[in-house]
Amino acid sequence: MVAAHTLPHPPTIRQIPKHSVLVLHGFGIKLRMQNGHLCMEDGVGLDRRTIRLSRVEGRKLRRVILISSDGYMTLEALRFISDVGATFVMLDRRGKVLMVCGPTAPFDSKLHRSQSLALANGTALRISKELISQKLCTSRARA
Repeated sequence: MVAAHTLPHPPTIRQIPKHSVLVLHGFGIKLRMQNGHLCMEDGVGLDRRTIRLSRVEGRKLRRVILISSDGYMTLEALRFISDVGATFVMLDRRGKVLMVCGPTAPFDSKLHRSQSLALANGTALRISKELISQKLCTSRARA
């Protein structure tokens, strides 16, 4: 018996949106690595899309937002997102934040030292007073 009808495969997207934010939503979301490419699949029922990004294309990516509660993601895919410097955010269907992973900032020992000494040498107090003063001026101007 020969099949008369086959299901169409969703088109593969190889381009990141202009705003560099990729939103995945639906049921059975998949994020995995395949042959060095980040492969993502989202959608509902037969209305699904597949996104495939190489490391070069992934460099343009700033944020991956996942709105779902089911599916899977490999650690290798999470590592890819981290390596390209993007942030990963997972929300449930009501918008509650379930997980956030972001790139780490480089360690700056001079900055950490000056921040820790700011309390002792009075710099922290001067900064606090200036911030409060600006905030009061802004709220006075709005009133």
